[in-house]
Amino acid sequence: MDVVQEVIRALDEVLSLGGRSSAFTRETRLLGAVPQLDSMAVVTLITTLEERLDIAIADDEIDSDSFASVGALADLVAAKVR
Repeated sequence: MDVVQEVIRALDEVLSLGGRSSAFTRETRLLGAVPQLDSMAVVTLITTLEERLDIAIADDEIDSDSFASVGALADLVAAKVR
């Protein structure tokens, strides 16, 4: 499974980007760069990823560093998938 692509798909769906996430890479900045990514979207995104990938992400693992970029979020998710 390509965790980066799973994260990008979830971002596109949750943020209603209409396919614009197809240009995202690991280096794509998220917080502060994607206006749709507000606090409610973060919660929805985490829930979506947990349900799709059958993982659990603890509240204390969620911080601004985890959402700094697509790669940072993918790394958090990948650590849970293992």
